[in-house]
Amino acid sequence: MSPEQMTPRERRAAISLAGIFATRMLGLFLILPVFALYAEDLEGVTPTLVGVAIGIYGLTQALFQIPFGMLSDRIGRKPVIVAGLLLFAIGSAIAATADTINGVIIGRTLQGSGAVAAAIMALAADLTREDHRPKAMAIIGMTIGVSFLIAMVAGPVLDGWVGVPGIFWLTAVLALAGIAILLLAVPTPASSRVHRDAEAVPQQFRQVLADTQLLRLDFGILVLHLVLTAGFVVLPLALRDAGLVSTDHWQLYLPVMAIAMAGAIPFIVLAEKKRLMKPIVIGGIALLGLSEIGFIFLHDSFWSLAVLMGLFFIAFNLMEALMPSLIAKTARVQSKGTAMGVYSSSQFVGAFIGGAAGGGLYGQFGPAGVFLFCAILLAVWWLLAITMKQPRYLASAMVNVGPLDPARAAELESEFRHVDGVEEVYVELDDGIAYLRVDNAKLDHAELDRFSA
Repeated sequence: MSPEQMTPRERRAAISLAGIFATRMLGLFLILPVFALYAEDLEGVTPTLVGVAIGIYGLTQALFQIPFGMLSDRIGRKPVIVAGLLLFAIGSAIAATADTINGVIIGRTLQGSGAVAAAIMALAADLTREDHRPKAMAIIGMTIGVSFLIAMVAGPVLDGWVGVPGIFWLTAVLALAGIAILLLAVPTPASSRVHRDAEAVPQQFRQVLADTQLLRLDFGILVLHLVLTAGFVVLPLALRDAGLVSTDHWQLYLPVMAIAMAGAIPFIVLAEKKRLMKPIVIGGIALLGLSEIGFIFLHDSFWSLAVLMGLFFIAFNLMEALMPSLIAKTARVQSKGTAMGVYSSSQFVGAFIGGAAGGGLYGQFGPAGVFLFCAILLAVWWLLAITMKQPRYLASAMVNVGPLDPARAAELESEFRHVDGVEEVYVELDDGIAYLRVDNAKLDHAELDRFSA
């Protein structure tokens, strides 16, 4: 088989793990477009508690995802993933049977505590060779966006059929389906180890958290998901008040999401191919901010909401695609996995803050207060983005160099730096991997191949 192709086992691992990711993320996203309306009839409800119920999963997800990933290094990937999916299923069942807002909050808290993303990524790294690992990660990563798009349309439809309790029961079933996929379809790795390109490494946290360029991106993804979650505290109510029956909201979400996906793709291509990442990111943030300003003044008009939602989700999809690429381009080669872990945790913290703050502001100031808060935070992000450095358009590469002693590792690092196109190198003694940052336009692939063990 060509070394350029994934093996059948690698493809099976990537696709099956993507399926697990999809079942879990779909379960989290399905309630976003419908919960604010459902919660109005729950006992003890307040606007703030509605927001907390929507966003609380993000807090426990942020708290547990990195520790669960590290735990999987010690006790195995599959036991941790099974435990996480069971927690998710139990939380879904509690939310489905709750008739109080506090009961739903407890259920959503448990849903988030089943934080298996890091363990899934680590398992994917165990099951793929270094040169094919980015493909597997990309397949898994795409399921997040696809799950979100499906949920925006399916959520209102399912609400009309089975109601929000039925959606929660469905998410429990999806979690159990994820366990079945894990046990029946995902191969078992011969061994598990820490992968610096895919996992958080404790020794790297200080360096990652001291990097102001990475912190700009972490703040950005926090704001992006804060704005998204706060929006779903308000938008379902605004659509209803503008005259669209809740079970018909899918009729708006379907064209909006289709247009948003089509509208974002050309800019994603331009950002990468034409090396216009920074200006397009700045423009995307500006479009998000302008959408929020429009919502402040036009949230009571259906057609205005439709247009503004289209613009918002074009920018949202654009930023969701470009931000991970910026993290990969910005992080040092040996701390990419740690940088991605902190980035993911920031995203979930943003979801929690967005839900809680969105609910509180809605109760005090109405929809305009929520949208103004979001616009202000987007303005701060825009100012930070203007000051970020131009990203390096370099690719990541890994070379298996086999067991090494410290002296030979130092020699290898020096030798790698003399290969045309190699811009950054770190040789890890414990796993015998050279982590590289390369310029593919200049890289001497034949020279690089001679280092492989």
